[in-house]
Amino acid sequence: MTVPQRVVVVGGGLAGFGAVQELRRRGYAGRLTLVDPQGVPYDRPPLSKEYLDGTLPADKLPFAPEAWFGENDVDLVVDAATCLDASGARVELAGGQALDADAVVLATGGRPRALSVPGGDAEGLLYLRTRADADRLRSSLVPGHRLVIVGAGLIGAEVAATASRFGADVTLIDPVEIPGVPAFGQAIARELHAMHAEHGVKTLLGVTTAIGRTASEWVVSLDEGTARGGGEVAADTVLISIGIVPHVELAAAAGLDVEGGVLVDAGQRSSNPAVWVVGDGARRRLPDGTLLRRHEHWEPALHSGQTAAAAILGQELPVHPTPWMWSDRYGVHVEGVGSMVDGHAIVRERDGRPWVVFQVDDDHRLLGAASIDGGMAIRAVRRMIDRGLAVDPAALADPSVDLKKLAK
Repeated sequence: MTVPQRVVVVGGGLAGFGAVQELRRRGYAGRLTLVDPQGVPYDRPPLSKEYLDGTLPADKLPFAPEAWFGENDVDLVVDAATCLDASGARVELAGGQALDADAVVLATGGRPRALSVPGGDAEGLLYLRTRADADRLRSSLVPGHRLVIVGAGLIGAEVAATASRFGADVTLIDPVEIPGVPAFGQAIARELHAMHAEHGVKTLLGVTTAIGRTASEWVVSLDEGTARGGGEVAADTVLISIGIVPHVELAAAAGLDVEGGVLVDAGQRSSNPAVWVVGDGARRRLPDGTLLRRHEHWEPALHSGQTAAAAILGQELPVHPTPWMWSDRYGVHVEGVGSMVDGHAIVRERDGRPWVVFQVDDDHRLLGAASIDGGMAIRAVRRMIDRGLAVDPAALADPSVDLKKLAK
């Protein structure tokens, strides 16, 4: 395999920066360019927590200081890509520049999903995806400010927790009774959702049907039926937090295979052999044609960039551990690993409340786990999953059994 002389990475999120960093770490000596309209790549999870509440200053967000790019001979181009040539050999930028490449890595991520209801795209509605978004949202973190958050998933829940600490009047709206079950399992998700009421955050079960604006306030309308929280909610600020839509436009226009994301193989390579795709917009296609779910969490994004770097260089692909994710809210730290969707649940309690929930298959092999303030437990479970261990369900449920010993 011929190592490309010029690599262009489009997108400066964690996956894109991870690819650039890994290429240099693996000894790549060719020309390397990173393109992103926001400039120096920075971390996104703090945007709903430490950066939003002001405890983490802006200069602590970047993955590396700007000087790192010069020191590692990486061209940082502050611009937006507008076109990828069908050959995969050229990237055109909004400013008129064209970058020739032997290999292109698309790390374009996704954009916040808009509400498909009347007024769902109104000017002034807030989203949280970038540092600028967090800066706009910060003005809502004041006592008595009525903040309505449509979507009680990870970001919505974290923002609710952050805003409530500042005395904001927060209302969370979601059509699902217990959000977060696919990520954390029923028992842990229920515990987390109950924390909102414990901290003064109102939760409404309902479908948002319209968003209107008067001279003085927003009005969020819910579907009818008191059992589902029907009616209207007034707000000073409305945050839409219902997930993301992957950016596939560049890839689709260049003729890459797209279906709910840009389709890639085990090495993150797209249907065009000169183009790799990493991060939130990539979707793995198995050799038999099976399409896996996209990952939208921090660690899988980093791993995808690292995998692409190895593939571009023709090196052995890294073997990554089972995917892991986390969330912070109301002073607790929750972690999840593996799949909480398949199999059945085994609950380990602490002080009468769910502490670790394990998902196991019919052969008692661990598929996933989630825990509140149980990082050591999750690390042990991760080792068990990676090793394909079958574990006695009674031992998993027994809080006196040391999980680290089970993982040996």
